[in-house]
Amino acid sequence: MNLPAPDRLLELACHSLLKDEDLAISSLELLPVELFPPLFMAAFAGRHSKTLKAMVQAWPFPCLPLGALMKEQQPYHETIQAALDGLDLLLSQEVRPRRWKLQVLDLQKNVHQDFWAVWSGNKVTNMCPLWEPEVAQPIQKRQKVDNSNTGPRSPLAPLEVFIDLCLKAGTPDETLTYLIKKVRQRKGLIHLRCKKLKISTVSIQNIKILKMVQLDSVEDLEVNCTWKLSTMEKFAPYLGQMGNLHRLLLSHIHMSSHITLEQEQQYVSQFTSQFLSLLHLQELYLDSISFLEGRLDQMLRCLKTPLETLSITNCLLSETDLMHLSQNLNVSQLKDLGLSGVNLTNVSSEPLQILLERASATLQDLDLDECGIMDPQFTAILPALSRCSQLTTFSFCGNPISMAVLENLLRHTIGLKNLSHVLYPTPLESYEDVRGTLHLGLLAQLHAKLRQMLQELGRPSMVWFSANRCPDCGDRTFYDPDPILCPCYTSF
Repeated sequence: MNLPAPDRLLELACHSLLKDEDLAISSLELLPVELFPPLFMAAFAGRHSKTLKAMVQAWPFPCLPLGALMKEQQPYHETIQAALDGLDLLLSQEVRPRRWKLQVLDLQKNVHQDFWAVWSGNKVTNMCPLWEPEVAQPIQKRQKVDNSNTGPRSPLAPLEVFIDLCLKAGTPDETLTYLIKKVRQRKGLIHLRCKKLKISTVSIQNIKILKMVQLDSVEDLEVNCTWKLSTMEKFAPYLGQMGNLHRLLLSHIHMSSHITLEQEQQYVSQFTSQFLSLLHLQELYLDSISFLEGRLDQMLRCLKTPLETLSITNCLLSETDLMHLSQNLNVSQLKDLGLSGVNLTNVSSEPLQILLERASATLQDLDLDECGIMDPQFTAILPALSRCSQLTTFSFCGNPISMAVLENLLRHTIGLKNLSHVLYPTPLESYEDVRGTLHLGLLAQLHAKLRQMLQELGRPSMVWFSANRCPDCGDRTFYDPDPILCPCYTSF
């Protein structure tokens, strides 16, 4: 029988001290630096708001990673409010506490995870600069400096508060509302920063909260709002301030109704021009963007740095768009390229061939699912595909490809030593009828043939998955080597 480990002496001491919060607070001035983190953890777990409020004001480290203590789906409003109240009192004091060193209150949940383990003695690692305690100095010397009247007092640096921000429809987040209130009250003394920003199904009126955020701190932005183009144009000035953005996802932006072509072009220009400010953008994801057709070049030419990831899914693109894409300087260093759901049936294979050739030295992941690519087009791009020396994953499900072309693909890619996973469509020969009903016996035979070829060509470890969508429910059926079928096939 496994018994739970007994509490360590340090933990017992912290719990004992917290039984008398007034005593705990009065002892902070004399408390060794090493005991602050374990005492704070105990106060946080026990929701001792009064002690937490006092500890924030006396925190002897540059960073307080409060978010790392929070667990998913648990309310922490009162605890965070106590911390913010402690900050508020701290900022209101002309003479700061002797041991105060706090510069950053971090409410992000997935950063600084090691801090509490390190200072509670459960883990040993190199110190981050924001974790190191203040070097001890004689009290008299510090007081002399604090009381010096030899010159004007230096302005205090703003205190930074980091938070992962998710703006969505419904009741406003109670903690965020309280935080915004404090930022307004201490204007200039608290800087609200956000590295990861998600905007989901929210009106443009609620976006005004971004005026309170230091937008140059945003590194990851997701906008999934089913906005009209005219609404996106109102959001554009906020986007232009995110100069350190690394990743951008835009989804479901629709054409505005009842506007002239001139107005539409004005909205697009206002929005795409903001890309000129995104000097660090590395990943761009565009999903279901209705205004993209005929205007892809207008967006790409505003990019100032090469992209590592470009994903354009479920969008209409013209052959001219694809040609601009293949010739753009910002795609020559792509690591990930996705064109899933972009219809290429009636488009020349030349743009895609050029694009693959230009990115052949760096491309690692390629997704051409549901593009309507047929045998002649696929055959045309095979030579360029075979030169993608860094390719590790290739997916092209949902395309009407024959078994002969699949065998040709295997021969062209067998020399790509990094290619480990290929997700290919069920060959045309595996279907019983035009509805897309699978003949599982034929599928098994064709799959076995490909596996045998891999064995004979010396690449038995390369994984090839077959997949197609069921015509009845839309779910995919996988085969490697046994079928993983949707419920529609249980009768077979």
